[in-house]
Amino acid sequence: MIPTFNEAANIPELLSRISAAVPPGQEFSVLFVDDSTDNTPEAIEKEAVRLPIEVRVHHRADPVGGLGGAVMEGIALSVSPWIVVMDADLQHPPTLLPELIAKGEETGAELVIASRYTGGGDHSGLGTRYRVLVSGFSTSVAKALFPKVLRDVTDPMSGYFAIGRDVVSRAQGTGAVRPLGYKILLELIVRSRPRSVTEVAYDFGVRYAGESKSTVREGLRFLRHLLRLRTSGMPTRALAVGAIGLSGFLPNLAVLWALTHRTGLHYAAAEVMANQVGVLWNFVLIDRVLYRGRKHMGPRARLLSFIALANADLVARIPLMLLLVSGLGLTPLLATATAMTLVFALRFLCVDRFLYR
Repeated sequence: MIPTFNEAANIPELLSRISAAVPPGQEFSVLFVDDSTDNTPEAIEKEAVRLPIEVRVHHRADPVGGLGGAVMEGIALSVSPWIVVMDADLQHPPTLLPELIAKGEETGAELVIASRYTGGGDHSGLGTRYRVLVSGFSTSVAKALFPKVLRDVTDPMSGYFAIGRDVVSRAQGTGAVRPLGYKILLELIVRSRPRSVTEVAYDFGVRYAGESKSTVREGLRFLRHLLRLRTSGMPTRALAVGAIGLSGFLPNLAVLWALTHRTGLHYAAAEVMANQVGVLWNFVLIDRVLYRGRKHMGPRARLLSFIALANADLVARIPLMLLLVSGLGLTPLLATATAMTLVFALRFLCVDRFLYR
């Protein structure tokens, strides 16, 4: 399965090498999922006529999800037990195709990754020192955020891998795969949790023709994707919401100090106003960072609902605290901590399941 975007110049050489790499008699087909604005689909169809292997092209009029979306759409269109994903620029050597599948069948692994960083691998095809640093940094960040699931993976940023259909079906069945940008392997590992992973070393080659699609914008999308993956579980989102709430004390205190010391406003009125600033701070971080991409309401409705929940939090906390002290005999300190925990949990559930469901 090969996602393409304006790779017409690479198609003849790519298909020739793929055809030469496939052992005689092995069932094999090539599916291109194309988002191109040039003549890449025509180039594929022209070359397919002269080859002994089956070649198909699926052009997407609406390239939803970028390269990752193309990969998932291609996987859905394929029927083979093993799906190999590779790039069209020939930096991924087609000669490795049979070895990836053979390695999976021999070891029983559900995922076989072509790695630039395992023993015998080489990443010199990245070219510039900048790209080498970006690749190494991205790999380090991903492994730091997902130490357990990436424990045996040296190259989670690889775009060249073979994955069993059962693993993909498991990930698709959860409805959790939401590709963003070009690092689909990391999402598949995190979402589907393959039972066993193995790697094959390879030399990452130099692009055959055309220009790299890696940009600063794609890098930023990748970092945003990492955050989304890391906060995909409810416990982690709850911790993130709590941390954002704590950060809201900083603007709250700054505005409170300014209103009481600079304007002479009564502290009670100043606290009400300062609290709203803290609420707005929390809303911006939660709305724009933590729950980006999970919005079913308009921005005004989200903001008003969030403000209402935040202020209901304050109103509910005091009577609940009094009830815990007078009704259950808790100390004021313990009652306050219990009330804050219960109210926070209720507010988080409202935010997570209603506001950003």
